[in-house]
Amino acid sequence: MTGLRTDLYELRMAASYLRRDMTEPATFSLFARRLPARRGFLVAAGLAEALDFLESFTFDDDELAYLRDAVGFDQATLGALAGLRFTGDVWAVPEGRVVFADEPLLEVTAPIAEAQLVETGVLNLITFHTTVASKAARCRLAAGSAQLVDFAFRRTHGIEAGAAAARASAIAGFAATSHVEAARRYGLTPSGTMAHSYVEAFPDERAAFRAFAADYPTNPIFLVDTYDTPAGVRAAVDVVTELGLTGSVGVRLDSGDLAALARQARAILDGAGLTRAQIVASGSLDEDIIAGIVATGAPIDAYGVGTKMGVSYDAPSLDSAYKLVGVGDRPVLKLSPGKATLPGPKQVFRAPAAAGGDIVGLRDEPPPVGREPLLVPVMRGGRRLDAADPAGEVRAARRRFDADLAWLPEPARRLADPAPLTAAVSPALAALHERVARQVVPGGPRGTVPRP
Repeated sequence: MTGLRTDLYELRMAASYLRRDMTEPATFSLFARRLPARRGFLVAAGLAEALDFLESFTFDDDELAYLRDAVGFDQATLGALAGLRFTGDVWAVPEGRVVFADEPLLEVTAPIAEAQLVETGVLNLITFHTTVASKAARCRLAAGSAQLVDFAFRRTHGIEAGAAAARASAIAGFAATSHVEAARRYGLTPSGTMAHSYVEAFPDERAAFRAFAADYPTNPIFLVDTYDTPAGVRAAVDVVTELGLTGSVGVRLDSGDLAALARQARAILDGAGLTRAQIVASGSLDEDIIAGIVATGAPIDAYGVGTKMGVSYDAPSLDSAYKLVGVGDRPVLKLSPGKATLPGPKQVFRAPAAAGGDIVGLRDEPPPVGREPLLVPVMRGGRRLDAADPAGEVRAARRRFDADLAWLPEPARRLADPAPLTAAVSPALAALHERVARQVVPGGPRGTVPRP
């Protein structure tokens, strides 16, 4: 069931369109009005889930009965909704691409009732996934050469949000996830060690480590801070030596001064000849804490990042919008102060060499010299153009992000006081805005083209 996964006002507007036989195609543009504080860029994500939502959009009999009884829709409206499916086209920025404020991440063109009804679901999916991917990207920038593991599942805002966080963080460069189903679904590497409860369940640390290594001898990671961290590291060394483990081993630090404890652990491990043993750190980490640890030169090989990434703790949402920009052949706009929009279906043009900011223009205008269009067609007639491939989509998005991260100018990459690129408006789009604004407000002021 998906038809009721929308806001009531979407249903009321759609019903009103249908009663008046308003079936002309309408284009809606989804974008972030501004970046959250301390964000120099966003990472486009959530497109695959949005396309799944659009392909499956329908109303079943129980949902229609609810709309009859609770909302008061008449039989004619219910009949129209019963046969409604999403039949529109979608252009979008591919997942993993870096984007900035006021740049369309996605544009929907469909009969106006359909395009209106899917607003809430599409906006929710793109906003959440993009928010988390952007937070995860900051963690990657902070970690340098160290690996990152998603530990967010237990504190994300819902079961499906846990899978979304695993997927979004993988797009941004995380190496593994603790979320087993997400690993299976998206072709990710599952990762997990032990909890303090496991250590406490045995008479002492050595007994716990011995049992764990006996069960999982190929890559045991010992949680060493249940009682005393240096003593825990020594216990792990004793077990590795006792059992003659020759493969990959490691220790995890989950509390205390992680940088100092990592140095102590490294000295103990190296002194025992375990120079290849890994040190993993976890415990309420975010990009700022990771960057601070990295700056000390602490010998940490991997970071497990959970809550603060999975809920994007410092910026849990985006000022995102899904706005009508065209009905039939008629471009439309808003002139509301602080919420003005640009008319018409759009395209974003980028210079691969990062020579200046992007240009937001009209979809059908030729790209400016030396620039590439970011939005591509991804759905036509209500069906995606490429077959769904959850694992392949994540891998491709990761490759796109890797390329865009290398392209991204240093000021936008900064964790503190970043300077995002600012998009300009193409002359053709500016002229269209001026013309449409004059039509809706005759004699209105000139020079009011909104940023970008």
